[in-house]
Amino acid sequence: MGGVTLSGPPHHPPRLSDVAAQAQVSEATVSRVLNGRAGVAAGTRQRVLAALDVLGHERPVRLRRRSAGLVGLVIPELTNPIFPAFAQIIEQALAGHGYTPVLCTQMPGGATEDELVEQLEERGVTGIVFLSGLHADTRADPSRYARLTARGVPYVLINGYHPGIDAPFVSPDDGAAARMAVRHLAELGHERIGLAVGPVRYVPSRRKAEGFVAALGESFGLSRGQAERLVQHTLFSVEGGDAAAASLLDQGCTGIVCGSDLMALGAVRAARRRGLGVPGDLSVVGFDDSQLIAFTDPPLTTVRQPVHAMATAAVGALIEEIHDRDRGERDPVRRTEFVFQPELVVRGSTGPAPG
Repeated sequence: MGGVTLSGPPHHPPRLSDVAAQAQVSEATVSRVLNGRAGVAAGTRQRVLAALDVLGHERPVRLRRRSAGLVGLVIPELTNPIFPAFAQIIEQALAGHGYTPVLCTQMPGGATEDELVEQLEERGVTGIVFLSGLHADTRADPSRYARLTARGVPYVLINGYHPGIDAPFVSPDDGAAARMAVRHLAELGHERIGLAVGPVRYVPSRRKAEGFVAALGESFGLSRGQAERLVQHTLFSVEGGDAAAASLLDQGCTGIVCGSDLMALGAVRAARRRGLGVPGDLSVVGFDDSQLIAFTDPPLTTVRQPVHAMATAAVGALIEEIHDRDRGERDPVRRTEFVFQPELVVRGSTGPAPG
């Protein structure tokens, strides 16, 4: 199946310490679960079994159970570390509910989202989680999701809202993320701040741009037109961040807010190519706080996307959708957008405005 990965179990037995760390319980608790002893809460026991699944170890024969069904996870690609971060937590949460996750990755030249969905349906999936998919693209036809609903396949959508799609959505507050980044730079004395963000066709890009423009108006009294000239729409990549930063530096920006951590690394690269120091000459703020970002040079100030809370909520919403379908019910209250608050994490890539 194109773009689908199903990893087999390692051939060595699980180490109690590894399972305990993954499940966030003691080694003694792991031992009790693996040996089938009493005295462990059902939720804790399920966390230990889910940890075994996530680490790729087979459950002891007496603890195995029949899977509640396959659930597809459709994501854009794996090169941006925020997507594997979401995938790991979603897969762990699904395993905790007894479902078998199937990871479907869209790669350049590979299967499209529609083709992956078709392949998942052929395999009788119980539900699908979409992460940053076509639902986030304002130019894409949302009727593909209506057809999925008509065929009785429950699904949930992360990062990208469309009012014409009747399903649960889970998003970070992109506007708030941009506003808190601008306020942080303004408090450091920066008066010329730019935004490097992804293509305007994507909902998260639009929301970040709207929050940014509003923040420049609040902090500096800039008109909408003046603020919009400080927004550079480009690719969500290191190269995109590099190109956007070059343009914003030409406009005299001393602070740049970026739509992703990868874009922020590109902005740092653009500054250094000009002999500028970060944060001495240019302050850079990222978005996501994906793994390893704290270890870049300099460590990146970023707006943390609440990945764990969002992923857990998305799986919970999908499980409810599945239960509603099985009961022949519909809950319109849940078919809305759940918005999660991001958090500014200040590190070494931002500092006082130069001179």
